[in-house]
Amino acid sequence: MKLFSLRIPQHDHRQAGVHRIGVRGVLAAVLLSLAVHASAQSPAAPPVYFDWFEYSGRDKAFEAPLPAGHYRNPVLAGFHADPSIVAANGKFYLVNSSFTYFPGIPVFESTDLVHWKQIGNVIDRPTQLDFDGLSVSRGIFAPTIEFHDGVFYVVTTATDSGGNFIATARDPAGPWSDPHWLPTIGGIDPSLFFDDDGKVYLLNNDEPPGPARYDGHRAIWMQQIDLARFQPIGPRKVLIDGGVEPEKNPIWIEGPHIYKRQGWYYLSDAEGGTGPQHSQVVLRSREVWGPYVPYAGNPILTQRDLPADRPLPITNAGHADLVEGPDGSWWAVFLASRNYQQRHYNTGRETYLLPVQWRNGWPEILPADQTIPYVVKAPSWMRGETTQAPSTGNFVHRDEFDGPALASDWLRVRVPKTAWADLAARPGSLALTPLAEGLETLRNPAFLGRRQQHLRFEASTAMTAPAPGVAAGLAAFQSEAYWYFLGVRRTEGDRIAVFLEARDGSGTTRTLATREVKATDALRLKIEGDEGDYGFAFDTGDGRGWQTLASRIDGTVLSTDRAGGFVGALLGPYARDERAQRSE
Repeated sequence: MKLFSLRIPQHDHRQAGVHRIGVRGVLAAVLLSLAVHASAQSPAAPPVYFDWFEYSGRDKAFEAPLPAGHYRNPVLAGFHADPSIVAANGKFYLVNSSFTYFPGIPVFESTDLVHWKQIGNVIDRPTQLDFDGLSVSRGIFAPTIEFHDGVFYVVTTATDSGGNFIATARDPAGPWSDPHWLPTIGGIDPSLFFDDDGKVYLLNNDEPPGPARYDGHRAIWMQQIDLARFQPIGPRKVLIDGGVEPEKNPIWIEGPHIYKRQGWYYLSDAEGGTGPQHSQVVLRSREVWGPYVPYAGNPILTQRDLPADRPLPITNAGHADLVEGPDGSWWAVFLASRNYQQRHYNTGRETYLLPVQWRNGWPEILPADQTIPYVVKAPSWMRGETTQAPSTGNFVHRDEFDGPALASDWLRVRVPKTAWADLAARPGSLALTPLAEGLETLRNPAFLGRRQQHLRFEASTAMTAPAPGVAAGLAAFQSEAYWYFLGVRRTEGDRIAVFLEARDGSGTTRTLATREVKATDALRLKIEGDEGDYGFAFDTGDGRGWQTLASRIDGTVLSTDRAGGFVGALLGPYARDERAQRSE
């Protein structure tokens, strides 16, 4: 995961001199203080009720019938970056990066590597971490999961929010422990390796041992760790400096894993950054400390040398983790992206699965001249249905908000400080209490998002008209700087305005369209996308059906390639309290 710095200049009042502000200045300060206090004491805005949310996808890549004994790639469609996997107790468990989304670090379970069900989150309590002030693509980077002696371990980096830590659980569904911090370990992408002699090692990406020779020059480090005390011990040494071909100045060596097979230690890493040059490489040694010799056939996975104009392209492949199946076969999970217009991908980095072939003592995932297949022969032990919905494929998924708790696929932007989403206030509906935070905030807005999993999709909801001073509706959200908001607010009398707001990286919010209509209790909103074209519509229940508010709107605003960072787009309900001035 490539690191970048975000620095926001701040005025340090501790260094400010003492100034004489006069009576007028004192009075202004007092009035401001009283206004802030009054605002803090004002009652919450009335909730907005959403009756249901429906998402449907219809990608061309998923149209072909799935033969018996096969599965579809990606196995987890939509933003599921940096997968890590472990076999335990006859099942498989997988985790992904969650950045500043909450709950964080989803935990998935499978019996066959193909059909995955989310069973919990490592970060599911607001007391565990705080992401306020961070851009969406900071926070949790590249967690890895291991299992040893009845304990599950997840080790990861809370970027700009604490550093590296380990969390543990006896049950992968949780509860997971609070973070056990590793203050002496810098860098990112940590992982654990349990050797046969009982020793445990911590690997991670960090600065090289000497001055960096070029931008993106990194190293893979290793140190023994005492897990009883969560304390690294002994010397910390470099296993790889730069990459498998240091003379070519390889960039961003990261995501290290060690596996042991037939007396060899295999060290596998990602190289080339998380964009089109991404790849996976492997080295091996007879000793855990090395020296590690690169495979002559590296990279063992990449899509960087294929024609850019190939149909239904899959790009950015890398960041793999390997696991052995019950029949002795080996498999790799890794991230990749499905593009349109060659460079754009609104669905983010997704999780893929491919078999691993061992040739002359080396693992290979895919020859360099082959495209990642959308349909693959399944593991020999897969049983049951071939459908993988709603994890992948074309499907319709509807949430009636009639359960005791929100479904696990709903995400919040950063950690909530108050409980603003409620299913009990009006059974069968989602009640959102509006907050003053806008989608552009670096705090927690009242927005629930579900991953966009298709290039061609529809997302819709039915809702009540909000109270005066409140705007509510559906948002398509990529980051605090790139989003669309299809909203509704009351105007005069029994009228409401349906509007479309947008941020496109310019730092300002623009209103792209607005329509005033009669208020109704049967209001529906819809966002649809077709690669780079998005449309926004509403239905007031007056018999006219869906009415277009705006069409052919630029969907590349929600592309990771344009917005930067490491996440994909989310879609879902949002409510904003507009009674006071919104904070940036």
